[in-house]
Amino acid sequence: MTQHQILDSLTHRDLRVRTDSGAALGDAVMACLLMPAEFRQAQAHFPILFRRDLESGTWSAVALFGFANGENLFLEDDHWDASYKPLAQAVQPFLIGRSPDGSRPPQVHVDMASPRLVHAGEEGVRLFDETGQPTAWLDTIAQRLGDLDAAFVASTDFFAALERHALLEPFTLDVPLVDGTHNSLVGFHIIDEERLRALDAAALDDLHRAGHLMALFMAVASIAQFTELVARKNRRVAGD
Repeated sequence: MTQHQILDSLTHRDLRVRTDSGAALGDAVMACLLMPAEFRQAQAHFPILFRRDLESGTWSAVALFGFANGENLFLEDDHWDASYKPLAQAVQPFLIGRSPDGSRPPQVHVDMASPRLVHAGEEGVRLFDETGQPTAWLDTIAQRLGDLDAAFVASTDFFAALERHALLEPFTLDVPLVDGTHNSLVGFHIIDEERLRALDAAALDDLHRAGHLMALFMAVASIAQFTELVARKNRRVAGD
């Protein structure tokens, strides 16, 4: 259960954060929220999939790390085995908090229930120095949070464009493994490549002017990463 607090230099003066990776630190996840602004960096490592929230009807994108809940094939003991980590994963245990009526500027919140927090001792990096000023590391986190927040706001137009041009199609995948078992991936969508190729000039111009074409192409390109993800899974199954 999360326990969010507004970050401040008095309450959290001595708080430290572990920056390594590990299942015990919350990295054992099958997928992570991904913003369209990150598609260029992410597509070199992870398949990019889309899913719809059944209650709200809103779309989101995810970077896929594994084929089962709690499986992260990019997590090697305490090492993150990719040169990019999605922002939503990289900023933990911090998040942006807003007032209910939106009247106040967004603030940095910290999840006090996160296993990444160190409440005593010298492990991890400090958030504030001895004078109560933010450390350079915290400044970097704040910048990433700002980037994530701006990308989240901008993503609304991107997903609206996908719906407007009917560019998403359901996606299922059966993954045969070296030990004879299978993993199935269901409940996701991908970019409909045939539909994308069939768009007329006006539709393509609409997407181009809105800055969405690059993200679309990156999402399509990312599907090639399934080959490496399956290979990672098979190496894990074989114990290599």
